[in-house]
Amino acid sequence: MGEDSKTYTVYILSDSTGETAATMIRAALVQYSNKDINIIRCKNVRTETQAEAVIEECFDRRGMLAYTVASPHLRTKIREMASSKGIAYHDLLGPLLSTFDSFFGDHSEDTVGALRHVDERYFKRIEAIEYTVKHDDGKTFAELDKADIVLVGISRTSKTPLSIFLSHKGWKVANVPLVLDTPLPEELFKIDQRRIVGLIIDMESLQRIRKSRLEKFGQDPGGSYASMSHIAQEIDYAEKIFKQNRRWPVFNVTERALEETASEIVRIIAARLGLPDSVIF
Repeated sequence: MGEDSKTYTVYILSDSTGETAATMIRAALVQYSNKDINIIRCKNVRTETQAEAVIEECFDRRGMLAYTVASPHLRTKIREMASSKGIAYHDLLGPLLSTFDSFFGDHSEDTVGALRHVDERYFKRIEAIEYTVKHDDGKTFAELDKADIVLVGISRTSKTPLSIFLSHKGWKVANVPLVLDTPLPEELFKIDQRRIVGLIIDMESLQRIRKSRLEKFGQDPGGSYASMSHIAQEIDYAEKIFKQNRRWPVFNVTERALEETASEIVRIIAARLGLPDSVIF
């Protein structure tokens, strides 16, 4: 494709934030990287009068119109008004809802702002993942008070896998390693103790996991890290810490599915914080 000096304007009309429509439009426009494109997002358009004003402006600027509107009536009016003015338009939501109507044998609920709620869940999940990765394995204790859940345990007790799994469910998770004879960070005791969870595992399983990990990375599995005597000391130390902090529920992850442990952790945390059952997966 050759160079194009013309500036094109794309109007996004939405009965909510328009974030979903904007994401779709930008994804499509990647295919037109040589074009100079101006995107104008018009939010919370819920009446014919509001829609007409957007369409008039779009017409004046010789733009294109893309829209996500839940109301079938308003979608029809937008289509009619855009068509009467010869504006290029595309309904991003209507055709999909029509297909779902046929598939489900039922009509959509026409819920204004429903896409916004989807967006909010999506961005909450992304924020949770970013927080969790940043606070993995004690990398930082800054903003520890913003964690929904804090996991504490010795090495190879599934702290990281559990953290990542929970973050994909929208939970901000920090995990703090228990290192033999090393005091826990002071920040841990300044946050809401109801959010802290201990993790433990039996010695034989832990030795097997550690040996396997060392072998995987070409390291000597006969060192102290995977020795039964060292593991016994670490587990004793962890149990001592947990006894000193009895408010922390302790989960034994031995031979347990990640999903099962994660679900129980969420159930306990939700109950302790008085959160609704809807947060439990």
